[in-house]
Amino acid sequence: MKQALPILPVTEAFPAVDDALVNTGQEVLVAPPGAGKSTLLPLHLLRASWRGGGQILLLEPRRLAARAVARRMAALLGEKAGQTVGYRMRMEQAVSAQTRILVITEGVFTRMVLDDPALKGIAAVIFDEFHERSLDADFGLALALDIRGALRPDLRLLVMSATLDGARVAALMDDAPVVTGTGRGFPVDVRYQPRKADERIEDAVAAAVRQALAQEEGSILAFLPGQREIERVKALLGEHVPANVDITPLYGALDAAMQDAAIRPAVSGRRKVVLATSIAESSLTIAGVRIVIDSGLARVPVFEPATGLTRLETVRASRASVEQRAGRAGRDRAGLAIRLWHAGQTAAVPPHSVPEILAADLSSLVLDCAAFGVSEPAGLRFLDTPPEPALQEAHALLLRLEALDENGRLTQTGKAMRKLSLPVQLAHMVTNAVQRGAGLIAAQLALVLSERGLGGMDVDLDRRLAQFRGDKGERAARAQRLARQIAAAAGAGGANGKAVEPAGSLLLDAWPDRVAKARGETGRFVLANGRGGQVDTALSLSQAGWLVVAELAGKLNNARILSAAVVDEETIRERLAPEISIAADYFYEPQSRTLRCQRQERLGAIVLTVRQLPAPAGEAADEAWIAAVKNHGLDILPWTDEARNLRRRLYWLHKGLGEPWPDVSDTALLAALEVWLLPYLNGAARLGPSMLVNALMGLVPYALQRQVDVLAPTHFTVPTGSRIAIRYDGEAPVLSVRVQELFGLAKHPAIASDSVPLVVELLSPAGRPIQITGDLPGFWRGSWRDVLADMRGRYPKHIWPDDPLQAAPTRRAKPGKN
Repeated sequence: MKQALPILPVTEAFPAVDDALVNTGQEVLVAPPGAGKSTLLPLHLLRASWRGGGQILLLEPRRLAARAVARRMAALLGEKAGQTVGYRMRMEQAVSAQTRILVITEGVFTRMVLDDPALKGIAAVIFDEFHERSLDADFGLALALDIRGALRPDLRLLVMSATLDGARVAALMDDAPVVTGTGRGFPVDVRYQPRKADERIEDAVAAAVRQALAQEEGSILAFLPGQREIERVKALLGEHVPANVDITPLYGALDAAMQDAAIRPAVSGRRKVVLATSIAESSLTIAGVRIVIDSGLARVPVFEPATGLTRLETVRASRASVEQRAGRAGRDRAGLAIRLWHAGQTAAVPPHSVPEILAADLSSLVLDCAAFGVSEPAGLRFLDTPPEPALQEAHALLLRLEALDENGRLTQTGKAMRKLSLPVQLAHMVTNAVQRGAGLIAAQLALVLSERGLGGMDVDLDRRLAQFRGDKGERAARAQRLARQIAAAAGAGGANGKAVEPAGSLLLDAWPDRVAKARGETGRFVLANGRGGQVDTALSLSQAGWLVVAELAGKLNNARILSAAVVDEETIRERLAPEISIAADYFYEPQSRTLRCQRQERLGAIVLTVRQLPAPAGEAADEAWIAAVKNHGLDILPWTDEARNLRRRLYWLHKGLGEPWPDVSDTALLAALEVWLLPYLNGAARLGPSMLVNALMGLVPYALQRQVDVLAPTHFTVPTGSRIAIRYDGEAPVLSVRVQELFGLAKHPAIASDSVPLVVELLSPAGRPIQITGDLPGFWRGSWRDVLADMRGRYPKHIWPDDPLQAAPTRRAKPGKN
């Protein structure tokens, strides 16, 4: 080394680190932010005897951190990045033959392993900021452990983190030693400044920034969930800040020069406001920052196995994240952290972010595992086992793309896709486009979709692609070189592959399930996978008839379309012909209470064409009725009064006597439609009115069918000879009858061989209830007197005897005329 290393808190841990790496070959280092572990420890390990001439790999979760850490280490050596310390990431590198410490992003490490599973020339692999638990970090550690166990027992592994359950990671690493280091930080005063319930987060952050600029000293780092919110806050601040304040955004989609400008210290005499995503949480020190303003929010990808979609969701940042953010204010001196929520809410925040492996699309992981010779990812040593539903969805997708065979082995197509270092859908798009001579334009589109901000942020991907192709900036130039490399790797050589094809046509090979058809309301679309999406009505895409959607944000049927491209129906039909199904669709029409039939062409959930066909008949009609009842419920059946009454009687018998009397509740009938209803359907599109009585009676064992009328008769004959219907719609059967028709009856009405008394509802001559009784003789002897006094005055033309037991029953108003 050309110069001595500075003394930082992590220096105290060097002896323990050296001892662990010499004796066990692997360890976990837990040290707080600012300890110097990212920059100082790798430089220290250059002196280790076990390194020989081997290279040390330092893995960082983000490109910004990888570049900054490499440059800082190189500066400590009095060099520039690319000499002893270099870095490599997608579209950018600074490496030479003398590089001994190579800082790489976690995804690059996976590629290195798959290209050279023995990791020849690598002495140690250091996983930095492992607490972020990216999918690439988890997979990289699983691969490294497998390599160390099978091929390279001399490979040193070191996992570092500021906020991590070190014991759990150590257990995964064969009970590796855990070394705990101290940190160097100044006290941070945490203040809570909750935003109002109806206040946008952008307004709250802008207000907090203005207040802090007026009342406090030092530069400000404000954390927001995403680029959209950052740009809004920047616009809100505008000219409403002092003239000596610079406002700089910091997010992943910015080019390297702008990212570097954001993390540089403010020019002397000026202050800086850095508006950042969670990219600034760790591995970075922005000099001069004394104030942190935390929105408490983060934007994370959430994968839905049911639809195969990954959507962006804004969530509460974890406790570990908000502590990391607050710590940014205490790097240089005592600082201030302003949190835009109530203090009590901090306890409800999850302790850690959900590991990406539990919430991500695992198709690339499964493809890479197959390339590594592992057919079942769960066989590797993961800190958290990949969820089975996501693995199944990934296997199914890779089978559809013909990247894997039925045994989970890599196919030739899969090998070609893996070479491209793209998400599997985009890799499939490029390999297919090469066959049409459009490999280069497909590779360019793949980069526009996988590199945030490349070509701008227009929702219309054709416009974004055109802007990228015309961009002369440094980042665009690097991306163009990478696009040519990707196209060449996919087989597009020389002039081949330079054909221009619209983005929508290309995307059909990536996401055929995301073809979207306009719903009729401007800007609203239904996707082939059943989801709903919307485009801002101010955008030209909202007028399109068809789109292919690349990105969505939000849930269910109201997702916001973030990027898409126009496609025409002719192209869809030509390219997705195998995906289009043609089938007769039988459905129930409520207005006519009959079955109809349509011939439908469908692309998933999208109906392409509809043609009316003759109504179904025979077995098709019977099956359609069963499906319609399951879908719409029992009410669509032709319930007559007789059928309803029979069902109530059977229900009462089952409730009172149990089996073998049938259960005719909604739940039971719907569960057994094929048993009781199907045999009585007559193969017609319209059901006859009498079939339900026969179908219900068919549920009753033959030996009991004659007992239905005996035990649960439909009518009761009263003294006048009238047959009065019995109601079975309550807890007990009810007889509603005019009181005069029961005169002279000394025995309470009953059914079921006089074993079940009826509830008698006594009616006035006008048919209104005057008394409910379960003891008619008792009523005659008791309450009749009270009823008599009231009824004689109301109905003077009717008979109201003092002794109803001695009176003759009557249906008429006057005696002598019956």
